[in-house]
Amino acid sequence: MNTMSYKGYTARIEYDERDNIFVGRILGIRSIISFHGETVTQLRREFERAIKDYLAECKEAGVQPEKTASGKLLLRVSPEVHGRALVAAQAAGKSLNQWAMEILQDAVQPGN
Repeated sequence: MNTMSYKGYTARIEYDERDNIFVGRILGIRSIISFHGETVTQLRREFERAIKDYLAECKEAGVQPEKTASGKLLLRVSPEVHGRALVAAQAAGKSLNQWAMEILQDAVQPGN
């Protein structure tokens, strides 16, 4: 997956062969924000403009812009997985939260 980042927001980038353009969509927020460009330079400019416009619209409306993540993650897993994860965390001398955070961090590192 190709991505671009700006001001803490990340967009997925795809190439639309039919229209011969690059298309981007902001990830991780409920609002649907998309943009496009014929060149990478134009795409980058449109991405930054889309974020600036979004932030300006939020300010004008008096609402907080969505953040891509709050830092809180609720997972629903089977009791068996929960138990095995708890044992693995304790065996590593860590809290379940710290252990899970490290596992998730390793999983999302670039190149994994």
